[in-house]
Amino acid sequence: MEPCTECGAPMNPRSCEELFHALLALDHSRRAPWGPLHGVSVACFLLQHPSRLPTDDGAMAWALLRAYIDGGLDEVNQLVGQARRGNSHCVKGRPSRVALDGALPHRGTPPSRFAVTIEDVAVDGTFPSAKFTERVGSWAAATVDAWSRGE
Repeated sequence: MEPCTECGAPMNPRSCEELFHALLALDHSRRAPWGPLHGVSVACFLLQHPSRLPTDDGAMAWALLRAYIDGGLDEVNQLVGQARRGNSHCVKGRPSRVALDGALPHRGTPPSRFAVTIEDVAVDGTFPSAKFTERVGSWAAATVDAWSRGE
């Protein structure tokens, strides 16, 4: 089977999209370890599958990953709070501070290979809780590294 054209992961037996939907189901259970890492997991997936990036061109996903790497979940939660406040009706019409600060470092061709992908995080396709946090940390670091180097 051919690898994923966006992240390079083997699509055997499940595609990246199928794995992502399985992960989202776990995330939405709001149980640890999956729920608290929902934003980080989504950011990794989007940046490794740039055809799915929202209209901000990945600025929020990039900012979330940088916050996670720099300060863990506490930093991510602070960033999400800032973004929510920035989306209030009081500041409509102005770009979000998060969007302004979160621009991707590399604007050329997106990376097509990553040292860690959703397939690695899924392990056997079930995203086991044992060492899930560590696998997501590796996924985040690999994503930031590839985008930072412009590979």
